[in-house]
Amino acid sequence: MRISDSAGTTDSGRKRRRNEDAFVLDPPLFAVADGMGGAQAGEVASRLAAAAFREFHEADELEPEERVAAIIQEANHRIYERARSDAQVSGMGTTITAALLSDSGVAIGHVGDSRAYRLRQGTLEQLTEDHSLVADLVRSGRLSPDEADTHPQRSVITRALGTDPEVDVDTFTVPAEPGDVFLLCSDGLTTMVGDEEIVETIGKASTLEQATKALVKAANRAGGEDNITVVLFSLSVEAGGLEDTAVAPADTRGEPDLEDTLTGLEAARVASPAAVLEREEETTAVWGPVDDDVEPVPQRRPRRNWGRRLIWALVALTFAVAVVAAALWAMSRANFIGADEEGNVVVYQGLPWELGGGIDLYRPHYVSRLQATQLTEAERAELFDHSLTSYDEARARLGRYEAEGVP
Repeated sequence: MRISDSAGTTDSGRKRRRNEDAFVLDPPLFAVADGMGGAQAGEVASRLAAAAFREFHEADELEPEERVAAIIQEANHRIYERARSDAQVSGMGTTITAALLSDSGVAIGHVGDSRAYRLRQGTLEQLTEDHSLVADLVRSGRLSPDEADTHPQRSVITRALGTDPEVDVDTFTVPAEPGDVFLLCSDGLTTMVGDEEIVETIGKASTLEQATKALVKAANRAGGEDNITVVLFSLSVEAGGLEDTAVAPADTRGEPDLEDTLTGLEAARVASPAAVLEREEETTAVWGPVDDDVEPVPQRRPRRNWGRRLIWALVALTFAVAVVAAALWAMSRANFIGADEEGNVVVYQGLPWELGGGIDLYRPHYVSRLQATQLTEAERAELFDHSLTSYDEARARLGRYEAEGVP
């Protein structure tokens, strides 16, 4: 089996100002996290969980279920330790639902009330059980499924990452067949969109990327009361191994491009004129009969060619000005990634230098809704290395993190 297509989309919904969801799209590994906590704590928790799935490789050699469980435990440890050391995010947590394709099927790891589904031949099957108060009441028979949908405490979860030093992880493996489509999602989708509409929406889409966006749109159309995150991947017959997996591009959202000029560094383009040099005429001596009575005319000393030297000096000066102008023009198109005073991740245009007196050789080119606090130390070191690059490349580097969950 191999992954033939995959895609992920996240959206803040219509009722929430910030997006506390995050997702991982790293075939053959996928995950969805739904953060919780005051202020920006939920965003931090979900991003820490997503980062653990990308960065933690000590469990790569374990069996699939053990590997998924180990990554989730690592994510739990990172969130718990961050909450202990930072009072601003104390009490934060996140759900996590992950899937890993292996030779034996799809291994699932699950904590909280985000969900995993398998769509096979038009039938949608829920694979995970919610770790929530109303789900426990339904399982015990004290509450009907219909009553659970409108219960005032339906958002209360009974298990999450980051609240305790260790977490109990549900792990299991489900069989997979060619044509299967797996869905990981936060409850912002399932509380707004029913199973039949999910099946119909996926069936109508020509690609999984279109399907993820259509599902988010359906959830928003139904009210969009919570953040919405959708990850889909489909399976087909093995054809070259997992390295041939096709990954749909991430859905990044950003501000319109600003002018490609750098305040304080505008430089006129100086075109180097073609140097027109005088060509020295060849002197031809004309000989005639020699008259001994005629005194030889004294030969005049040649004049110094000041005109030619002046031309050369002008050419050199023009060339130097052109070089400086070209350098300033190139600097105005250089970009690097950093963070502003409000903690937003920013693509800056210019050079990461400050001349003092309030004079900077850079300006904000794009301000992301991603917060620096949502990044791990390793991610900040990677992004904020001040390496100069093009604007498109800087946006592409940043887009990977934005797609997994931006406010």
